Parts: sequence; structure tokens; C-alpha cells
Amino acid sequence: MRFPTNISIALLLFESPGSETTLLEMELKFRCADWAAVQQRLAVYQPVYSAPSRDVDHYFNAPDRDFAVTDEVVRLRRAGSRHVLTYKGPRHPTAVKTRTEIELPLADGADVSADAVRFLSGLGFRPIAVVSKVRITASFHRNGFDIHVCFDDVGAIGKFVEVEIVSTQDKADEARKELAALSAELQLNDE
Repeated sequence: MRFPTNISIALLLFESPGSETTLLEMELKFRCADWAAVQQRLAVYQPVYSAPSRDVDHYFNAPDRDFAVTDEVVRLRRAGSRHVLTYKGPRHPTAVKTRTEIELPLADGADVSADAVRFLSGLGFRPIAVVSKVRITASFHRNGFDIHVCFDDVGAIGKFVEVEIVSTQDKADEARKELAALSAELQLNDE
């Protein structure tokens, strides 16, 4: 499995009473075994680090189409006792990876993942993969953006660093430039 190193943008819809705001999630992912070097370069921004969390992602294929062909994703993520069901639409045919992302938070609790898997299976969705990772997130503010740098250990698949910004549409170009500049400063590239 190889993660792309170009920018990925997901459209996230957040609704509040009487209005709808569309935010873009932009991320760069890199294979990276030397987290210590990246963390040392990050120190200048005085990031706040999360405690390590184990995320377990269950991926599904649809009963009426092959997501490998349509380039869609349905994922159930369990992070501790939290659960989120995510749909990622097909990538748009542009130089920058762009896709719609809809996240549906589920109830907390030990049995929620098993219930959600049974629910999706009952609708005809087929489980195709389970990916488990340990994630540590470094968060900080830089040049008007909240930035998250995620350190993911995906076991035998490898170690990765993901740099992420969520931005409004009107600041998308500025956010992409910031993302690219920070990744270069952190000397991130696929190993």
C-alpha cells in the first residue's frame, strides 16, 4: 500500500442552525521512519501533542458497485470509545486530489463498532479490509491556520506523517501553499 504525496482535499460539511459552511480538509501524507527528526523540526512551533491513540479502520465495498473502480470509500473508524462512519466520494479529475467527505459521528461505547459492522453488512456492504494504527497528533497555529501533524504507525505497512489543514474555500490556495511550505520545512518526502 502506497500513500500519495500530493495534496488531498476533502469537502467537509458542517451545519449550524440556519446556515451551512463548507470547509476543505487538505492533507499531505508521507512515508517516514524518522519521526524524531520531524518532531525536532516541529519544536519551533511549540505544538501540543496528543496522547497516542489506537485507530481501527474497517473498510467496506458497496453492494451495487465496486469502490475500487469508482474510487469511493466507506470507512468505520474506532478511536478508543469513539466511532465515526465516513463516506469519501470519488476524486475529482484535477491535479490536486479533491473529494467530498461526509463524517457521521456514532455513539460512544464498546459495542458500537460491532453494531455498525452488522448494520452495514445487513445493507449488503462487504467488509474488505481492517487497518489498525497508532496515531499521535501535534497541533499548532501558523500563519492563520490550525495545523495538525499526525504520526501514524501502521505496523507492518510502515510509519507515516500526515500534515493537515482545514480551510474555508476562499483561503484554499493560501492553505495549499502553507501545507507545501511546512512539508518542505519539515523535510518530508517519501523514503
